[in-house]
Amino acid sequence: MKQSITTFLLWLCLPLILFSQNTISGYVEDAASGEKLIGATVVDKTSGLGTVTNTYGFFSITLDQKEVTLLASYLGYETVEASINLTKDQSFTFKLGQGSVLEEVEIIAERFENIAEETQMSRVEVPVQQIKRIPALLGEVDVLKALQLLPGVQSGGEGQNGLYVRGGSPDQNLVLLDGVPVYNVSHVLGIFSVFNADAIKNVSLTKGGFPARYGGRLSSVLEINMKDGNMQEFHGEGSIGVISSKLTLEGPIIKDRTSFLVSGRRTYADLAARPFISLANRQNDQDFKLGLYFYDLNAKLNHKINDKHRLFASFYNGSDVFSNEVTEDEFKVGGGINWGNSIASLRWNYQIRPKLFANTTLTYSNYDITFDVFQEDNFAGIRQSFRAIYQSGIRDFGAKVDFDFIPNPNHYIRFGAGTVRHKYDPGAIAFEVGLEDIDSTFNFGNDPFYSLEHDIYIEDDIQFGAFKANVGLHGSIFDTDDKVYFSVQPRLGLRYLLSNKSSIKASFSTMTQNINLLTSEALSLPTDLWVPSTARIAPQRAWQVAMGYAYNLDNGFEFSTEVYYKQMDDVISFKPGASFLFDFSSDWQDKVTQGQGEAYGWEVFLQKKTGKTTGWIGYTLAWNNRTFELINGGRTFPFRYDRRHDLSIVLSHQLSERWNLSAAWIYGTGNAISLPIFEYQLSLEDPDLFSTPIVESLGDKNSFRMSDYHRLDIGAERQGKERNGFQFNWNFGVYNAYWHRNPYYIFADSDLVIGDDGSISFERVFKEVSILPIIPSIALGVKF
Repeated sequence: MKQSITTFLLWLCLPLILFSQNTISGYVEDAASGEKLIGATVVDKTSGLGTVTNTYGFFSITLDQKEVTLLASYLGYETVEASINLTKDQSFTFKLGQGSVLEEVEIIAERFENIAEETQMSRVEVPVQQIKRIPALLGEVDVLKALQLLPGVQSGGEGQNGLYVRGGSPDQNLVLLDGVPVYNVSHVLGIFSVFNADAIKNVSLTKGGFPARYGGRLSSVLEINMKDGNMQEFHGEGSIGVISSKLTLEGPIIKDRTSFLVSGRRTYADLAARPFISLANRQNDQDFKLGLYFYDLNAKLNHKINDKHRLFASFYNGSDVFSNEVTEDEFKVGGGINWGNSIASLRWNYQIRPKLFANTTLTYSNYDITFDVFQEDNFAGIRQSFRAIYQSGIRDFGAKVDFDFIPNPNHYIRFGAGTVRHKYDPGAIAFEVGLEDIDSTFNFGNDPFYSLEHDIYIEDDIQFGAFKANVGLHGSIFDTDDKVYFSVQPRLGLRYLLSNKSSIKASFSTMTQNINLLTSEALSLPTDLWVPSTARIAPQRAWQVAMGYAYNLDNGFEFSTEVYYKQMDDVISFKPGASFLFDFSSDWQDKVTQGQGEAYGWEVFLQKKTGKTTGWIGYTLAWNNRTFELINGGRTFPFRYDRRHDLSIVLSHQLSERWNLSAAWIYGTGNAISLPIFEYQLSLEDPDLFSTPIVESLGDKNSFRMSDYHRLDIGAERQGKERNGFQFNWNFGVYNAYWHRNPYYIFADSDLVIGDDGSISFERVFKEVSILPIIPSIALGVKF
């Protein structure tokens, strides 16, 4: 009875206890630029309670002491201590300066919270400064190629930057640039990515254990945040390299109120080739024009209305241009292929209360591709022309609102909702025929169609002593083709601290994907088409479970290992022999089939984040299979990118104040491929009319392997001394340093065989082709 009365009195006094607590909220930012720091740690020195900043650098912590001392920390920055009289709710901004000791600042823009303490597993953040020091093809820094060096992540093949995460395909990755989906992430048929590292602040890849705030894809979430722009001073940086040049400018429009960032990049293979083309034109008496380049443009505006309201406007536009035109006398012929992305976002941050933060976002994303082939002549004074134009793409308009609610240090609640209107152009071709003054146009293909996608979520990061859990629920509604799909996706992440340095973790997540990419298993071409789920094509679904162990070693080392299993349902593939490009004889839904996928494996990751020598070692042992009723006779087969072993070793060493050396070695099992195992001749009734055809027959799908892949990249950076406000840096690199001939594709050929008796025969062989030999590079960079 006495215990019951005591319990009743405690519950009665609970509002008074809560009322006596006060909250301090605000931001953590770079003291020099005003750039908000994502994932910075704010800890109460007395109680040890703490929190981390969100994507916008905002934090909130509720305490019951009147006098508190807070420590704000971020790796690569000096810790700031602040004593605050917390008799009422307070607002405070921590301004952190970068550390002055080399060992402390070797890697910046990284989370201070150690890997053992985080609830989230299967997530890796790679500092942009570290990405810039990884040796790169032709010296072009590439975010996606850096991510391919992580365990659980694979490339599509030699030189390509598609991400195949834990058995998934590129369309199963949700790629967000400032919160906006990017549908095509590649330049030059996959050799370079669309992300300019000079404009980026933060890169984060989640491979599993997805929090409820993410949805719409099965395999991964790649978040890339652009810099906000320097609020204090005008700065710039740029470089001139072998294949491209780039320039980034940032600074205040109104100091401490409004800032801007503009970053541009362009390749110039066409400009370099122009003198040789002009010489060839004079020798051949013709006019040949070549367009061969890609470009990117990033822009951002950041405006602080007051301490509680901020506006951000982000823009990206990038395109690939491949075109040619030949004119000779009265004859002209040419064509090309152009593709690109345009995205924009407008975000409004609103600190509603000290414990409640809101962000409202309007988004626009567009991806389109155009093929163009034409011919024109004026033979005998009569004008004749023909042109074929093929177009496809996807366009989104979206809106969403997200809330962060931090009632106390043991709970971090996120909830929100959003909606997106998709427009699909699944391939249309126009033929234009001209004769004298008469022009006619004929259109074929599919009409555009639309879908609406809505989502809602709630999640809570809960802590009970050494135990911490992230519990959430994600719901989606997809309205398409007179069909409505509903999906409820539970999410769970668990962490238990074994000590202050080690923990065990587990996660379970379900995901649903309502839009699909029709693609071949060959090269990742921009002709791949985005289409929605329909009444006939069900959404893709997956569930994934993972378990892991994390340990913080001494001297800045972190170790983690995970095992995972993922089951995928209703994954999509072309039927055998089906194609979409220029084939409008039937509905695209008649050309695809759906089946199951299964992926499981073991990952090991050892990373060193601080000191003169940094880097990581990552290893993956994995299996990746597919089963379709209409493919391979219904038998399970390895996915093309089933890769048994993947090993990456990445190192960076600060040799001196001015010199930095880096190297990366990569090994991977060869891709699975299908090859013919026998051939036979058809018997015709009248062999004199036709040559006797030879028919080849394939064995089980993807039952052969290309040669194993491995290469070594090395790089060096020389930093110059600052003079008159300018600092020049030289970057040197060698791609594929020991010139290993890694296979790009394979083809069938016949070799001449001379027998011991002098007889001559031909032997069928398969030969691998390599396209990227040893490639040196040099680039000159400048900062001002």
